Amino acid sequence: MEMKDTYKAVEVSAPGTLRVVERQVPEPGPGQVRIRVEACGICHTDAATVTGTYPGLTLPRVPGHEVVGRIEALGIGVSRWKIGQRVGVGLIAGEDGVCEPCRRGDIVNCQNPVVSGVTVDGGYAEVMIAEARALSSVPDELTSAEAAPLLCAGITTYNALRNAGLRGGDLVAVQGIGGLGHLGVQFARHMGFRTVAIGKGRDKEKLAKDLGAHVYIDTAVDDAAAVLQRMGGARAILATAPSGDAMGPLVSGLAVRGKLIVVGVPGDPIQLNAFPLVFGGRSIYGSLTGTPIDNEDTLAFSVLESIRPMIETLPLEQAADAYARMMQGKARFRMVLVPKSEAA
Repeated sequence: MEMKDTYKAVEVSAPGTLRVVERQVPEPGPGQVRIRVEACGICHTDAATVTGTYPGLTLPRVPGHEVVGRIEALGIGVSRWKIGQRVGVGLIAGEDGVCEPCRRGDIVNCQNPVVSGVTVDGGYAEVMIAEARALSSVPDELTSAEAAPLLCAGITTYNALRNAGLRGGDLVAVQGIGGLGHLGVQFARHMGFRTVAIGKGRDKEKLAKDLGAHVYIDTAVDDAAAVLQRMGGARAILATAPSGDAMGPLVSGLAVRGKLIVVGVPGDPIQLNAFPLVFGGRSIYGSLTGTPIDNEDTLAFSVLESIRPMIETLPLEQAADAYARMMQGKARFRMVLVPKSEAA
């Protein structure tokens, strides 16, 4: 089928406004590839683009940083990748290589990163230009729609847990059973941790157990920190639900030297009592996605342990509806846009 010279994209034209536009198909520059998008997950972080509040953002901008598609054009100097290969792109989609974190090998914390859907156009589109160094290979066992949320919600929870210095059998709690949490519970269980899910309401209990939680704590009835302490205290609590109010008190549920790992980004501040931090050497810190090779690890582990995101798919044209559904907390549990591209 002949390639069209335009493609559909959904851009933030003004704060709060998502609109479908036709754009000219771009050519990839040196070190870049052009991807024909097959799926793009919708993440809570997209709100910073849609509302126009992400620092340094200029509009119009196409959001989206959980992108899976096939390479259809290579820029000069791209040797590792081939046309037709299925690849993924996450949030941090390129580094400057010269700032101090980069020079120390910490490219996820680059001070001047390429950020999908923020500094460059992202995946709410039929076509996307990506830096070749940002690509992850996607295994055949995953559909594009399944793989997409693993590139952000997946890697965020997977990396946070595997890098926390935990050991098999440790008590690990996951706060929130939404887009991030429903994956966090699965990863925690399959990494061999005694897994506790923390949610609000009895309606989440069956889901939590189905995802692999050994125990469910309903915060509408119980004080999560007190229940965790009765269980001996958590070695780690993965905080995924975007509520600072809910996160702060969890520190008291940690074991001595336990860690509260923040991966959800709430709009409200996290209030902390210093006593349990100081007495018992507990800590609180954040964890941000990971590198492209970390994303390949996430996808491989998901295949190995049959971990999948629970998704709802919608066509690209309904991006505004899909985004609203995610923001209202109605998504079960990750919205994924599936462009129906005319180019075969």
